[in-house]
Amino acid sequence: MDRTRQFVGELISEFIAVFIIILIGDSVAAMYSLYDPSPYRNAYWGVCIVWGLGVTIAIYVTGAVSGTHANPAVTLALALYRGFPWRKVLPYAAVQVLGGMAGAAIVYVLYAPVIDHFNLVHHLDRMTDGGAAGVFFTHPGDFVTPLHALVDETILTAMLLFGIFAVTCEYNTQAPQANSGALIIGLLVAAIGGCAGYLEAWAINPARDFGPRLFCYLAGWGPSALPAPGHYWWVPIVGPLAGGVIGAGAYQYLVRPYMPRLRDRVAPQVGGPLADPQTVEVRATGQS
Repeated sequence: MDRTRQFVGELISEFIAVFIIILIGDSVAAMYSLYDPSPYRNAYWGVCIVWGLGVTIAIYVTGAVSGTHANPAVTLALALYRGFPWRKVLPYAAVQVLGGMAGAAIVYVLYAPVIDHFNLVHHLDRMTDGGAAGVFFTHPGDFVTPLHALVDETILTAMLLFGIFAVTCEYNTQAPQANSGALIIGLLVAAIGGCAGYLEAWAINPARDFGPRLFCYLAGWGPSALPAPGHYWWVPIVGPLAGGVIGAGAYQYLVRPYMPRLRDRVAPQVGGPLADPQTVEVRATGQS
């Protein structure tokens, strides 16, 4: 019963984490997109910082319960490389998407009159033109095709997971302490947005895009949300999942084995090279 209760708490925590991120992030997207003059139009870095702070706040609120994956790409990478239970992967991803839907719903409640006014002034229709859809979910920017966007999202999410794995690595002596790690991860999200956000609004998280996209499909955007122009809807899902595996794997195999604290635990083999770090770590902790 205690394990079941804890698991339920983890799912609630993941729901809340993505809810917070979308509530804050999509709200700043609304401020950027719907107002003229926009308070962020000439200060785009502010949008990136607010998105990053949304991630930081989500981690501070929920990290002690679930670890704040808040991203199916993170959950998948942790299952592949850090022993997160596979039986939890799909439930985590499901509640993360639901959290994205709920966050988008609250943003819609806040900004519905402004969205309607924006579409009226610009002669846009939700279903045919996708009017104001950029508040909620991502789409390719200028000169970017869906296929190129897939490559972008793979690379950017690889950067994200590489950084997250570095920040949270117990053997990384240069990583921030637990209480400041959330801020660094938020700044990492902001940095990715600041350097590549105009490509396709830097989804780097399937739940961040698909949750709000599902809400908008139900809220009147219809085919503009799903399947979206050019059938784009799957790109912010597949790209981040693939990129997360690549980025986390790159850290796990190219950097982590050479961390000082892990290296110190590796005993040299007589007449041979150092033992495999992961093998020695398993033996040292008594795991099998």
